[in-house]
Amino acid sequence: MITLTDEQQQFRDSLQRMLRTDYSFERRREIAASDSGWSEATWSGLAELGALALPLPEAHGGLGGGAMDVLVVMEECGRALLLEPYLATVVMGAGLVARIGSDAQRAAILPAVAAGECRLALAHYESAGRYALDAVATEARPGGAGWILAGEKHSVLHGAAADRLLVSARTPRGLSLFLVERGAPGLAVSDYPQYDGQRAATIRLDQVRVDAGALLGGEGAAAEAIEYTIDAAIAAVCAEAVGAMGALLEATGQYLKTRRQFGVPIGSFQVLQHRMADMLLETEKARSMALLAASRLADATRDERRRIVSAAKVKVGEAARLVGQQAVQLHGGIGVTDELAVGHYFKRLTMIELAFGDIDYHLGQVGSRIFDGTSTG
Repeated sequence: MITLTDEQQQFRDSLQRMLRTDYSFERRREIAASDSGWSEATWSGLAELGALALPLPEAHGGLGGGAMDVLVVMEECGRALLLEPYLATVVMGAGLVARIGSDAQRAAILPAVAAGECRLALAHYESAGRYALDAVATEARPGGAGWILAGEKHSVLHGAAADRLLVSARTPRGLSLFLVERGAPGLAVSDYPQYDGQRAATIRLDQVRVDAGALLGGEGAAAEAIEYTIDAAIAAVCAEAVGAMGALLEATGQYLKTRRQFGVPIGSFQVLQHRMADMLLETEKARSMALLAASRLADATRDERRRIVSAAKVKVGEAARLVGQQAVQLHGGIGVTDELAVGHYFKRLTMIELAFGDIDYHLGQVGSRIFDGTSTG
């Protein structure tokens, strides 16, 4: 049985208190409507609490945590519908730097991330690739003492908030990653809000010059690290979805206790009790799969890790769809209004189901590994 340690539970409690105090639904709506779409005050609060340092190596200002610690944070992010770039910066960006960056790159970037002074974003997906990780047309060619990058990236999570972008590109030796500073000549960032209020960006690189030290890790050595990072991101959003489903269960249960018809609370109707039971069952199944994905992220073989992560994404996606739809229906017409949190949770769960591969895509991934042991992504 997978359980949280006392330290992880204590951290969860501290994070819950912070978010319940400083991140109400009304406050979140204000943040979502702001120009940036996220709150620097909340980001600083996460840094002070240690959430940004939690999974980073101790040698570079982190607390040395792992995927289970990230699960704790992401579940609370889901419960609070957090808009801040935790996934983009800590799980993906800093995770890549910690995994393949040089000592100098780690020393320059990771302590700043832990302190809340640097935000990162992975610019990898392109329009022609959909979910395939190897569909990269962006090119980097040697130029002078460094590299020249040209191409376009889509759906870059919190790309406009990033101080540095981690850009994947084809080089003579294969797929490589480059650190690109915000404001670099030739770099254009088009920011936009997504369906759920989270921010993303389209990144265009028009002959962007970077120096030799911008290459993250070895030339042509980025494919495996990107694949692992996307798996880590999938495990993280699975945990986020569980948090959002838990919040929907609480909100719906409370509504059924207070909404009355025929002189009694509608929660006394057996058919609605059965629907709540279905929601609870699906949420617990999703929690089990999220825990499994996080617990096996580091020690499983590549094929086993990818199979487990894809299976978790399928199960969590199915549960998110059912729980979200049931919560909206049980709230009636007000379930889709902007003034009620339920509709916002439903939107976020919908986007999580699509992120990094939808249900159909990951069903194919699981099947390919069961029947022939190969990867299609």
